[in-house]
Formats: sequence, C-alpha cells, structure tokens
Amino acid sequence: MPSYDSLARSASSPVDADASSVTSRPVSCGVFLFGLLSLVVPSGYSIGPALLVLLSGYGLLREPRTLLRAPGKEDVTVIGVMAGLATLLLVSILLQGDAWQTTGVPIRLLLAVPVLLLVLSCPPSLGAMWGGLIFGSVLTGSWAMWQKLVWGVHRAGGFTNTINFGDICMLMGLMCLAGLGWAMSQAGARRRYWILALLVGGAFGIIGSLMSGTRGGWIGFPFAAWVLYRSYGEVISRRVLRLGVFMCAGVIALMVMTPATGIQQRVEAGVSDVTKYVEDRNAGTSAGARLEMWRGAFMMIAEQPWLGRGETGYAEARDAMIERGELSRHVQPYEHPHNEFLDAWVKRGVLGLLALLALYLVPLRLFYRRLDSDDLTLRSLAVAGVLLPLTFLDFGMTWVMFSQASGVMVYAYWLAIVWGTLRAQERRLESAPPAACVTAQAKHD
Repeated sequence: MPSYDSLARSASSPVDADASSVTSRPVSCGVFLFGLLSLVVPSGYSIGPALLVLLSGYGLLREPRTLLRAPGKEDVTVIGVMAGLATLLLVSILLQGDAWQTTGVPIRLLLAVPVLLLVLSCPPSLGAMWGGLIFGSVLTGSWAMWQKLVWGVHRAGGFTNTINFGDICMLMGLMCLAGLGWAMSQAGARRRYWILALLVGGAFGIIGSLMSGTRGGWIGFPFAAWVLYRSYGEVISRRVLRLGVFMCAGVIALMVMTPATGIQQRVEAGVSDVTKYVEDRNAGTSAGARLEMWRGAFMMIAEQPWLGRGETGYAEARDAMIERGELSRHVQPYEHPHNEFLDAWVKRGVLGLLALLALYLVPLRLFYRRLDSDDLTLRSLAVAGVLLPLTFLDFGMTWVMFSQASGVMVYAYWLAIVWGTLRAQERRLESAPPAACVTAQAKHD
C-alpha cells in the first residue's frame, strides 16, 4: 500500500490528480460502500465507516505526522465539537452510572475523528461519493416500495428503526440533489448522465421516506428545498431546474394520491392525534404520546436543569411521575422523550444540550459560508454539508436520532467525509491556477 505521505501529496496536488485517483481508491471504496449499503443490508451503515476507521488507524500508526498536520483552524473546530460531545457523554455516563451500552454514541463519535483526518489528507473521488448515494437511494427507495406495496407492511423500515430508516432515506435523496452542482461542472455526456442519475437518486430517496410514513422528516423538506434553490437557482439551467421540480413534485403527488401508500392517512392521523391531545390530553396516539413525553421532559428539566438525570434517572423519574398521576401510562414503554434536544437536556444537563447544538450548528455555519463559492464542486459539497445538520435538526424535533446506531453513524461519518473532502477541494483550488483546477478536478473524478 502507498505511504500516507504520498497520498496526501497526490490528493492536494492538482498536477498529480491521476495518482490521487489511484492511491485514494481504498478511501473512495469505503465512502462508496457507506452510501450504497447504509440501509439495504443489516448494519450496512457500519461497513463503509469500518473500512475508513481501519485505514485511518493504519495511517496514524505508520505515518502519524502526515495525518496530524493536515487539519487547519476550522478543521480543529469541527473535530472539537465531535470530540467535545463524545467526552461529555462519557463523563456523564460514568458519573451517573448508566449502562455500558450507552457508550456506543460517544465511541462512534470519537472514531469519526481519525476518519476526518484521513479524508483531509486523502479525499475520496466525488464520483464514488455521489455514485454510492445514488445507488443507495435507488436501492433503498425501491426496497421501501416493495415492502409497502407488495408485502403490504404498514410502514417500510428495512433493517433499522422505521423512523431512522425514513429520515436517512430523505437525507440520502437530498444529498443526491446537492451533487447537481458538481454534475454541472462535468464535461460532455458525463454531465447529462450525472445530472439525470442524481435527480433519480433524489426522487428515490424521497420515495423511501414517504413509504416509511416518517412524518417528522417531511416537515423539513421545504427548508431543504430552499437551500437547494438558494444555492443552484442561478447556476443550473432552467431546463434542469424544471425537470428536478417536476420529478420531485410528481413523485410526491403520486405517492400522496395512491391509497396503498397510506400517506394521506398518516397526515390525517397526525392532525387528529394532536387535536385529541389538546382537547382531552389523549396520550394513546402516536402524536399524543409525543406531546405527553415532551410535557414530562419539561417537568423533569424544571426540577433538575443543570446536571441532568442520565438514562437510569430519566426512567426512574418518568415512572415516579406516572405513579403520582402526573403522566399518562402510555409513555412508560419509551426510553426517551422523542425529541433530541429535550433528551440531551433532561439526561445530560445544560452542557449536554449545548454540546449537541454545537455539533449541529457549528458545521452548519461553516458549510453555509461556502454556499456562494464560484467553484461548483466546492459549492455542491457545501450544500451537502448544510443539508446534513439541517435535516438532523428537523429529525430531532420528533425523534432521538442518536438513540439508534444508524443515526450517529450517518451523521458523524458523513460529516467527516463531506467536511474533509470540501477542505481538500479548497486546498486544491488554492494551489493551482483556475484553469488547472478545472482540469485536475475532471481527472480526479
């Protein structure tokens, strides 16, 4: 295997773009597998990241200086919010006596840090990154339709929690659409093929979300659509823009109007559930139970806002409130309040909430700064980077994404991949004249 020093040189040098495309092949393979397998095989979201963790471990053991000298100031900031939340969680788990299984989230976050260092030094091919997302979205969306329309399941769910399945489907579809800027920068027939493939991937990702019936993921779609329009409205041809809008609107309309999908019923049930809770405090429905859990979480926070209660303390406080008649018994089976931010606050205190917000908002701000980049490849990575925390902020309003391994893996490792690749692209642009950058990027991908 080539040395990591040579990988870093080839990845950062536009002149050596051909060498980079060869030496970064294992990294590209890991990224491709991450997009491809996340939801279509058991624990598929771990396969690509596991390969990347092994590669980063090899690099740190063999040539640590090469990887450790790669991060700049902003890179350290991203690493800091990942490591900061992980450290706080480990300390909280230790002090509050929670079960050792709860260390899965901080450990996965910490293992994403060397992956970020690896990608900074040796970025993947963007063709591999978006190709994996396209194939993954098409396979997942197709499988979700098969589950719903052929098998007749109530909600498509795959091998992970139904809500995580639907939310990650939506994210994968949106990240496909984020790649349109990169596709526009391709030459000749490649440009048309990539644009069409990304639009198809985006449509199938949305289909997968609709088939899952995960309503929380649908709420944030207009905000994601605004990010896409704000970033590409002036640079993508009207023909492509119309095609994209037509495909997405057509898919959504068709799915909603088809009775077998159950989407209309899910929307109507949500409205009915909220009405019943407001009028009668009926917590025996999906939305009603969520509202009751949120009320209980706010009551617990008011009693103990600073340090949090931990997993065990939350369960004990919930059960005590139920025994006193302060909460409905319908919420007793649930291990968290179905809100990422309330969950962090009630279990890990104010610092836990702030650390979680930093994990989302700091990368969001860093990516947002680059949405107006003149380089379409860089802009596409910035769009994908904005959509990642933006969608997780939305998902977290009605579910705790980090309660499942799939949630923390998808967020932490896509953050490492997209941020590291974006920063590598920035270095490539800085080290070569504009004309050379265009040529090098075409060769690299």
